[in-house]
Amino acid sequence: MFGIHWAYIVLLLVVVLIIFGPGRLPELGGAVGKAMKEFRKATSDITNEITNAAQAKPEEPASTTVTSDSAAKGPSEATPPPKN
Repeated sequence: MFGIHWAYIVLLLVVVLIIFGPGRLPELGGAVGKAMKEFRKATSDITNEITNAAQAKPEEPASTTVTSDSAAKGPSEATPPPKN
């Protein structure tokens, strides 16, 4: 299990029991459970956002290129000449 020997886990549980006592262990377990639940929810939300962003079709930018017809005509007559 995660590369941790079972004896270390038992030793850790004994130390936690000595430090916090049997009365606070249920509270501690509940707090750890809530924290794990929130962490899983946050990671799944982030994963879903990234997946949706990757699957969304990117919008094509508006065309700003000059066509050969408009380039051959020169500036439009509707635009006033620049003032000096």
